[in-house]
Amino acid sequence: MTDTAQRATSRAAGATVIGEPEVVEDARTEGPSAAEIIADPQWSALKAAAIAIRPHQIKDGSIPDVDAHGEAAENVAVIVDALRHFGPLIPYDSEYLLAAATDFERWRDGGFGVPDFYDALDAFTPAAERRDGVAHLVVFPMYTQNGSSDRLVEAVVFDVIWPDFVAELEATKYGNPLYLGLRFADFTPGYDTNSAVLFPESVAVTPRVPAGAPDGTAPQLPTFTWGAIFADREAARFRRVLRAAADITKLELPADAAQLLDDQALTERTFVMWDMIHDRAHMRGDLPFDPFMIKQRMPFFLYSLEELRCDLTAFRESVVLVRDEGTDDVTRQHAQLVQYAVIFDRIFRFAITGTRIRNYDAVGGQLLFAWMHQKGVLHWTDTQLAIDWEHVPDVVVALSDAVNDLYWRSIDRPKGAHWLAAYELVSSTLTPHPASQWAKGLPQEVLEGPLKGWTDLVMDDEFPLSMFYEALQKKMAGVIESTAGITGTSEV
Repeated sequence: MTDTAQRATSRAAGATVIGEPEVVEDARTEGPSAAEIIADPQWSALKAAAIAIRPHQIKDGSIPDVDAHGEAAENVAVIVDALRHFGPLIPYDSEYLLAAATDFERWRDGGFGVPDFYDALDAFTPAAERRDGVAHLVVFPMYTQNGSSDRLVEAVVFDVIWPDFVAELEATKYGNPLYLGLRFADFTPGYDTNSAVLFPESVAVTPRVPAGAPDGTAPQLPTFTWGAIFADREAARFRRVLRAAADITKLELPADAAQLLDDQALTERTFVMWDMIHDRAHMRGDLPFDPFMIKQRMPFFLYSLEELRCDLTAFRESVVLVRDEGTDDVTRQHAQLVQYAVIFDRIFRFAITGTRIRNYDAVGGQLLFAWMHQKGVLHWTDTQLAIDWEHVPDVVVALSDAVNDLYWRSIDRPKGAHWLAAYELVSSTLTPHPASQWAKGLPQEVLEGPLKGWTDLVMDDEFPLSMFYEALQKKMAGVIESTAGITGTSEV
């Protein structure tokens, strides 16, 4: 029995039923389901008030138009009432919900300047309740990655996807105490987009000196204790895109891969496993410092390799699990499906999603496709795609090895030399743009100058789409665009 199941059993065994049924309901400590939260009229009121505030906010989240403050204050009052209504109903989030109510009041009373939700963010600890089906209501001024870059008031209700086999993997092999897989229930317009993440970094907060810190301590952000990905959106988007791509390319899917097309819950669990291993890989391995290059301006193909490295780590670990005789049947099934998901999402969606301006995810998808093609396990013959699945694991792991070796060697290299080696790895498989300065060799005066000059010479579309992808993009563009705002309950 897992720790989650043991805790649930202990709570059930220790519960004392006293009084009438409504008293039993009041004594419940688990909290409502996501469906119960969104059915509550207070959620509808909160959501409507949040939507009403947003048009008055500017990029930093403030409301500089004094004439709008009266209406904004009325909507804040509605949000505050709703948060205090839900506080006792969602016991594990009570501290957060009440702190958020106070932060909203402080924002209003301060004249709607740049919002500071430090206390609310500090109190929100969803990873402490990492159990399958646990529901949360979240409202923050925040931006939504791949949605809006403005820190607008967003509200979202979701539940946690945390099946027992994932809990066991996290507890034994792939420790990642911050990660959460989520499923949408309802949301404001910032999530009616391509955004599939909820990260604390996106919330509007002002750094502060922690209480009791010695004199001279620099202001700090709260400690981030969680990071969440909406697996239901990833799964639904994947299923729609794969169905169309397989039809267009006449790809015959293996029987177990075909299950993903018809089973949303199975695909969600597969993505939770993939994301959990991917997420922890960002800070594990023989890495240069800060491998994700936060707040650093570098050639975008380095981001391509970092994201691909983490996906290939999830792939190779899934190969290990499938080949391990000690792996249980449920885990083995999902480990095999992770391999399909990584390949199909990378080569069919990543490669042709978004613009051609420094699109690092696209380059990663293009690289995986070209690597598999050039290693002889992917074939585009007679306008039909075929994949030799028996040999795919070793070929894809070989690409993982090549990226890992690049990282290992980078520890002993200057940054510029690492950049050049990374470019050599990518360009040995993908053909650069004919006008590329990097492909021709950077001029001596640039090599002798600051690295900014090197980055300036990377073309926006340094690795253009191949003829295969140009044709596929034209056929798939409408399908990919249709996945904006998709959830696990959408028709796929």
